[in-house]
Amino acid sequence: MAQQGSHMESAKYSCSICLDLLKDPVTIPCGHSYCMNCIKDHWDGDDERRIHSCPQCRETFIPRPVLKKNIMLAELVEDLKKTGLQAAPADHCYAGPEDVACDVCTGRKMKAVKSCLVCLVSYCENHVQPHYEVPTLQKHQLGDPSKKLQDNICPHHEEVMRIFCRTDQQCICYLCTMDEHKGHETVPAAAERAEKQKKLQESRQQIHQRIQVQEEDVKLLQQEVEAINVSADKAVEDSEKIFTELIHLLQERSSEVKQQIRSQQETEVSRVKDVRKKLEQEITELKRKDAELEQLSHTEDHTQFLLNYPSLPALRESTHSSSINIRPLRHFEDVTAAVSEITYLMEDVLKDTWTNISLTITEVDVLLSEPEPKTRDGFLKYSQEITLDPNTANRFLLLSEANRKVTAMKEEQSYPDHPDRFTDSFQVLSKESLTGRCYWEVEWREGGVNVAVSYQNIGRGGSNECLFGVNDKSWSFSCDTDSYTFLHNNIETPVPGPVSSRIGVYLDHRAGILSFYSVSETMTLLHRVQTRFTQPLYAGVGPFFNGDSTEFVKLK
Repeated sequence: MAQQGSHMESAKYSCSICLDLLKDPVTIPCGHSYCMNCIKDHWDGDDERRIHSCPQCRETFIPRPVLKKNIMLAELVEDLKKTGLQAAPADHCYAGPEDVACDVCTGRKMKAVKSCLVCLVSYCENHVQPHYEVPTLQKHQLGDPSKKLQDNICPHHEEVMRIFCRTDQQCICYLCTMDEHKGHETVPAAAERAEKQKKLQESRQQIHQRIQVQEEDVKLLQQEVEAINVSADKAVEDSEKIFTELIHLLQERSSEVKQQIRSQQETEVSRVKDVRKKLEQEITELKRKDAELEQLSHTEDHTQFLLNYPSLPALRESTHSSSINIRPLRHFEDVTAAVSEITYLMEDVLKDTWTNISLTITEVDVLLSEPEPKTRDGFLKYSQEITLDPNTANRFLLLSEANRKVTAMKEEQSYPDHPDRFTDSFQVLSKESLTGRCYWEVEWREGGVNVAVSYQNIGRGGSNECLFGVNDKSWSFSCDTDSYTFLHNNIETPVPGPVSSRIGVYLDHRAGILSFYSVSETMTLLHRVQTRFTQPLYAGVGPFFNGDSTEFVKLK
């Protein structure tokens, strides 16, 4: 308490400019006292206007008063110093690097508590007082401390920008309306702020509506997760009851069914949770956006509002539909029915029925898949950059163009030994594994090329089993100068259609769709495969003859 009283006592003898104890105190005609150097420095800045005023009461003096040291006040200050009292405020009152400093303070500056949007000056608690006490200053608009007050000054005329030019969409001063903005549509900044505030509120309303819709979608997805789990658990339970009545062979089948159900259950739950997570992330982003807009809407400085408003990113389109479509299935209930059929069949029939069971499990697909695109722009949404893996390239293939182009050569290339390298066929695979929905284009020249997709575990040499399309691990679309041929599991299918030097390949791994298109001014479907892919795929090419080259087109 004694220390607090001492600080209060010392404050009486402090200079309101430097906030320290008075040094060589002088008393000006209005009765306020300052350090001699402080008031001199303050008035030196007013010499051009030839009007000098008191920093506290704003009383003006013409001419500039002659300053004389107040001997009695100086003695009182000296006595105060001898008692060890200091007028320095607590450290937390001083401005740090992140704070707005008082523009009036000299020496170590105090934190500003207000910025005047008329004076364009920031004030600490002491120096802002005249704005509360002096009638003319009371009319000024005070706002939160801001480091950007100078942004309100016109860079051309050094005047405060209080006008908004709608023609050029920028803040200007009144002098700008007389020259470079003459004849433009202009309004007061406050009026433009009011109009944009309305648009801001409309944006927030849209955000709130989208948040509401997507929160409902999240609830729906959560319910679907529970339904999938309940249905899957029930299917597993029923399947186990049925299989316990069968012999050991059927019990082995039961274990396989259980594993497939659990795998599909995990896949479906994972997909639904992934969509739910993305929606929740988008909701968080929308809320963050709303908070930014709310903060902007409370900005007291019209000019700052207008300066920041155009920099706000536009509200992006949602990455998901406004509502979640759920496939109207009974989830895993059909699996139970499929398993029940086995009790009435013999072992030889079981082999044929087993395929039906597996397909029934994998057909549990809660989220509706998008249809195959109809236009090239639609395919390009799924464009996949393909780079070839040098470790898989046959030694008579030369890779170039950042490993996107392959050329068949007469000379053997100096590739190091690698277990993934094709040794007996002119082939190469991509580095990227392909799942989900992917699209890429292949440009081929000269004799011909095999455009293929393959599992990673395709053979690498020693027999024809390593050739694209000759086995059940790869699908090959063969292009030559006058015809197409599709090859899988060593079964050839002639493909009619216009021969094109550019082939587009579309893959929907989950749906089991592989399509080949002729790409020119239009997209022409050449061949589509509907199957079931059990592993990630890799893009592959195999030029026919020496000198033939093929390049994966860079679509992005």
